Amino acid sequence: METEGEEPIVIPYRELSAGALRGVLESYVLREGTEYGEHEVSLGQKIAQVMRQLERGEAQVIFHAALESIDIVVCKPSSQRSR
Repeated sequence: METEGEEPIVIPYRELSAGALRGVLESYVLREGTEYGEHEVSLGQKIAQVMRQLERGEAQVIFHAALESIDIVVCKPSSQRSR
């Protein structure tokens, strides 16, 4: 299967059902492997942190058609700052 040149599709998180969004968030935080330092962070707290990133536009949900997979990626910071 050829995947070169195929760009992932951005899926606005608000277009996902609550259950689908929760599943994507859980899948992401359970595999992302980020260390949270000395303090234990619950699954709920991790999900809330990623959700806030989605709400602020710092992350987005993407779908890779060729791979038939969905993921969350961190967006590049905007060059414009809000005043």
